[in-house]
Amino acid sequence: MSQGTITIKLVASPTGRPEKQKVIVRQLGLKKMNQTATVPDNAGFRGMVAKVPHLLAIVEK
Repeated sequence: MSQGTITIKLVASPTGRPEKQKVIVRQLGLKKMNQTATVPDNAGFRGMVAKVPHLLAIVEK
């Protein structure tokens, strides 16, 4: 079964946030504001996105 992908965008700066949140953003492949990354749509990445929903947005195609 193919899982597909999701595209996420960094919409708020991780500056001034706890170190755990900064690490999650970096692990998702995001470095700069308004940068997008395409990641696999699985439980692991969905959990990472759920930890920092105030910093990210899921981009609809």
